[in-house]
Amino acid sequence: ASSPDEEWPEAEKAEKLARGAALKWASGVFYRPEKLEGLGHYRRRETQRNNSIQSRLKSTVQSYLEGVSAGLEQLRSAAQEVQGVCQDLGAARWALLDSADHFQGLQQMRKLMEEHVQLASVVQVLPQIFSVHEVFSHILQLLHGQHLLEAHVELMMVEQLRDDILSQLHLRGLSEAQATVLSYFSGLQDLNESLAKQLWDIVGSSLRLVREDPVLFVTAVRIIEREEKIDDTLLLEATFLPPGRPKGWRQKFYQVLQDTMTRGRFHVPRMDAEGPGLAKHLTALQKDIVCELRVVKDLMVQCVPAHYNILSVCTATYHQALTSHLQEILREDLDKQGLFLLLEWALRVYHSPEMMGHPDLLPEVDVSALDPLMSSELVDQTERRYVMKVKASVFEWMQRTLEVEFKEWFREEEPETDHEGFFQSALPAIVMQMLNENIQVASLITDSLQQKIYNMALEELEAFLGRLREALVQCGKEHQQDRAVPKYYISHLLAVLNNNLALSNSVSSLHPDTACKEVPGSLQAALDRMQKKATQLLLEELLLDLQPLCLQLPSRKWLSGSQLVSSMCEVIDKYAKDFSRVRKPVFTLLLAESELLVANQYLRALLQRKMVCKSREERGQLCHRLLQDATQLRELFCGLGLDRGQQSLEAVFALRELICLKDPALLSLEVLGFITKYPDVSDEHISTLLDIRGDVSKEVRHVVLEMMAQHPQALPEGYRPIFSTILVPVPELPFCLRKGKCA
Repeated sequence: ASSPDEEWPEAEKAEKLARGAALKWASGVFYRPEKLEGLGHYRRRETQRNNSIQSRLKSTVQSYLEGVSAGLEQLRSAAQEVQGVCQDLGAARWALLDSADHFQGLQQMRKLMEEHVQLASVVQVLPQIFSVHEVFSHILQLLHGQHLLEAHVELMMVEQLRDDILSQLHLRGLSEAQATVLSYFSGLQDLNESLAKQLWDIVGSSLRLVREDPVLFVTAVRIIEREEKIDDTLLLEATFLPPGRPKGWRQKFYQVLQDTMTRGRFHVPRMDAEGPGLAKHLTALQKDIVCELRVVKDLMVQCVPAHYNILSVCTATYHQALTSHLQEILREDLDKQGLFLLLEWALRVYHSPEMMGHPDLLPEVDVSALDPLMSSELVDQTERRYVMKVKASVFEWMQRTLEVEFKEWFREEEPETDHEGFFQSALPAIVMQMLNENIQVASLITDSLQQKIYNMALEELEAFLGRLREALVQCGKEHQQDRAVPKYYISHLLAVLNNNLALSNSVSSLHPDTACKEVPGSLQAALDRMQKKATQLLLEELLLDLQPLCLQLPSRKWLSGSQLVSSMCEVIDKYAKDFSRVRKPVFTLLLAESELLVANQYLRALLQRKMVCKSREERGQLCHRLLQDATQLRELFCGLGLDRGQQSLEAVFALRELICLKDPALLSLEVLGFITKYPDVSDEHISTLLDIRGDVSKEVRHVVLEMMAQHPQALPEGYRPIFSTILVPVPELPFCLRKGKCA
């Protein structure tokens, strides 16, 4: 047998730990000799403490032993009871096996019981089944008397009876019997249809009924909700769905209501699809929709359950119907007024306080969450159609204006004048007013439409200026054939220039951005071409009056001191007085162009009909005449308001210097300065000038022309050509030895 220490190693370990702890405590207490006096006291205390611990241990162990003894006794008793139960169960099992044959009789009893229950239930409903047709008649009477709630209650009872019978047949698989039941209850279908017809008639008149007699409408809604609940219940059970279910009357309610709201209203006869007829139709739509939505918001909402969202449904119905209706109208060939009305109505009126933004509808009615009444693509397409219609109208109007203007040119009266005495006509005011009105009207719709009309206006104005220029050319041709026609030809040309200036100054006012003053390049070019053509025709008139005088240049009579240039000054002064009837920018241009024409014609006469000086005296006489003529002409133009720096007559003074030069050897230097100042002068021009001098040798001529060949000149930017338009006779030379231009 093993020792106790081997069986309980934990006890040995605990004893060693206790002895160590005691030793440690004793060494701590009795480390000094005087402490040994209390040794007896400590021994007694520890003895008492050990006795107390041992007594508690004994008590605890004794209680544990008593509990174990009780538990063993209970286990013994339980084992005896289990053994008894097992014996009883065995006896019951043998008893059941002996009674198995008797249970077959109970099964038959159960079947009989079930049949009895079924027959009892059938007996209970037999009175109801036999009274079905009588109930049908009563329901029909109630429907005729519009007692809809009572009729619907009885109808539901009959339907419930039929559905219960069909459900039982369905569960037992007696499908062949269902046809008999359906035939017996066939009157239900007619009654349902009759009730539904009355309900939909009521819903169709709902907007009127909620104002006059809402009870009938509320009754219809209650019946619809009853049927909707029955549908939901049957769909949730999903075991058997009776015929005619689900009825879906709530969905039918929405459909009938929407059909009622849209039927007959969103239709406009073809003959009324434009102009006043369309405006009247849109106004009626606006008024009716606002009125009916107010009825829905104030009255109908109170008559239906909140989950119907009846106001939102009605709003969306009108919105969708209007969207389709506007598309239908746009398929017609509308005039510009009709297109404008639709755009204005869809983009401005529809959302304004006059319609969907009406104070009586806000905030419940909100169409901002719906799709746009007209898509952006449809708006753009409609705007383009409108622009094309306006363009055709503008073209026609401008063409009539042009025809009137053309006739005005041939009247036996001067054109009208403004308060400052400048010639003008009504053309600029008419054209700009028409274009500006169309742009301003477009601004009432959208910025994009305004920009489209603005671009169209500029295009049409440019095209109009082209046609006006062609008309001016035609007038000029007729005037060339007979200078007496038109009688006031020059005055009307001056009026055209003033009109052109007025148009140029007014174009910027058409721009949607009033701060923008820029005129498009192509339009400015058209205005410049118009001004250039009118200026050209005026200068042609001046030229016709100057040519008889220029033909007398140069001549011996002129050289000896005639009044030829004085006559030219009179003609120029007369035209200048006419030119004063145009505004200053154009007046200055006409003066400058007239001065250039006079200088050009004077130089042309000198160079083309050259007069060779036979002596120094004759050359001096020519220089004196040139000085007098040029000075007289220059002073005239200065007096008219043209600065010397803008005059081309300086070329006559420069040419005179070449002729007056006393030493021909210095001609090459003078010619170099001359061609530097007037780079468009050619070898032929210089050769002709040398011929006019009459004292230039071939060697000097050769040096001058060689110098010109070595110093070719380029025309500087902004230079006004003087000599390039003057052709001089080319001397008949058999050949030319030097390289470069022939003299």
